[in-house]
Amino acid sequence: MKQLRTKIFADGADLSAIAALCANPAIRGFTTNPTLMRKAGVSDYEAFARSALQLVGDRPISFEVFSDELDEMEGQARTLAGWGANVYVKIPVTNTRREPADDLVRRLSQSGVRVNVTAVMTLAQVERLAKCLRGGAPSNISIFAGRIADTGIDPLPMMRKALELIGSSPTIEIIWASPRELLNLVQASEIGCHIITVTADILAKLPLLGRDLDEYSLDTVKMFHGDAAGAGYRL
Repeated sequence: MKQLRTKIFADGADLSAIAALCANPAIRGFTTNPTLMRKAGVSDYEAFARSALQLVGDRPISFEVFSDELDEMEGQARTLAGWGANVYVKIPVTNTRREPADDLVRRLSQSGVRVNVTAVMTLAQVERLAKCLRGGAPSNISIFAGRIADTGIDPLPMMRKALELIGSSPTIEIIWASPRELLNLVQASEIGCHIITVTADILAKLPLLGRDLDEYSLDTVKMFHGDAAGAGYRL
């Protein structure tokens, strides 16, 4: 497999999948969110989180607050952070009323809570957050590069600039979030992005990294031929 500079974090909320991925040394951490948890059928937040923490050991894992009120977010964040030294608390960049979470992020980070600011999509947001996080606890800024790409905008220039904006801060890491294809891992590695979060469907493609294209072409031809034969097609 092609060597990557970027750390791979598995993104999901299925405990059996998390358990299986823990055996893979290429997986350096884990992330979750309420949408993935709901999709996985999680009904008891704390029970899920504590089970996940037992599985991942000392690898970092992110759990997200779910209140839409900034003061309630703070209480939830401190509760989540208390569940383990390796917990990063996901704080949305704003609430649903567009109220920035900057002050909350600053208070949490400067008081020792490991924060993962999520749903970031603009450089203005990155610049503000870097100021809030600089000098605080280890933290992440999750830039949703895949969603940016979904709008027809190339996220690469933004990701490069984001890395420049945080400069040499030793405590802040940029996450390439919501990748859409395996190529995104290579792109993230080439620009020196610290972390990329990857879902199970893309993780399944990791063995393809660096694959010889002539051999891959032949395998594709064999697949088409085998499927046609298996279907019993005749002309």
